[in-house]
This record gives sequence, structure tokens and C-alpha cells, in this order.
Amino acid sequence: MILMPKRAWALLVPIACAVIPHCLPAAEPGRARAYLTGTTVREFPSKCDVRVDMTGDREILFVTRSLTLHVPYDKVNDLEYGQHVGQRYVEAVLISPLFLMSKTRKHYVTVGYVDANGRQQVLVMQVNKGDVRALLAELEGKTGRRLEYTDDEARKGRG
Repeated sequence: MILMPKRAWALLVPIACAVIPHCLPAAEPGRARAYLTGTTVREFPSKCDVRVDMTGDREILFVTRSLTLHVPYDKVNDLEYGQHVGQRYVEAVLISPLFLMSKTRKHYVTVGYVDANGRQQVLVMQVNKGDVRALLAELEGKTGRRLEYTDDEARKGRG
């Protein structure tokens, strides 16, 4: 049995939580994990986890626990990618001031499409770091639409 002081455990747990998710494999090809931050689709829940499934030849599936949204590739008319860059203030205060030197990036993908009633609909998702590059390439390839970038940082980074 290994005995460690309480302070060592207090430092080890946050470090392990920061490192382990980056070691896990990304999603399967054609599938990505995301968090839906907003939508114009009334029946579709916002602020929930969503799985983006593009393994089919005709449509994208946005799957939540309660509902699946089917969007045909030819109905997608807008693709946007952007990043939100922020500082790690909480980690700097709780763990070490060295965290101020690092930045946190959140990756956002917006999919716009025309629904069966002819209305424009939008889904805004925060995509996991390990899934964003493959998702963007897959969206561009299957929809035939060119990706628009919200800023120069997003264009430079692209995942």
C-alpha cells in the first residue's frame, strides 16, 4: 500500500483528470461527440450531449438520449467553424500560477440547413478537441459545402 500526504493527492487528482482524457482514443470515423449549445429546432433539446453520425450516404444523424434528428446532406447550406480561447484562471488559483501561461480552446461548429417545411434551421455544437478535425473534413466532403471560419484564429488552427 502506498501512503501519500493529502497534499500530494490534491495535486495528483487534477493532473490526472487533465491528462487522461487526451490519452483516450477519438471517436470512430464518421462519428463525433459534441455538446449542443443552441438550436432553432423546437422539438430538439438544446444544452445536451449529442452524437453526430455521418456514416450514412444520404443524411447526418444528430442523436441525443431522447431524439434523433435526420438532416439530408443536400439540405445543408451553411457550415461554420470557430474557436473560443480563454485563460485558465481557476487552475492558476487552485493549482499553480503556471497555468496562466496556457490557454484553453473550445471548438464550435454551426450547421445550417433547410428543413422539410422550407424553414432555415441551425444547430450550434461545441465539439471535442479530438473529434473536430475529422468532423470538419467529413462535413465538407459529404455536404459539398465550403467551411466558413468565424475568425483568423479558427482558420489558422482548424482543430
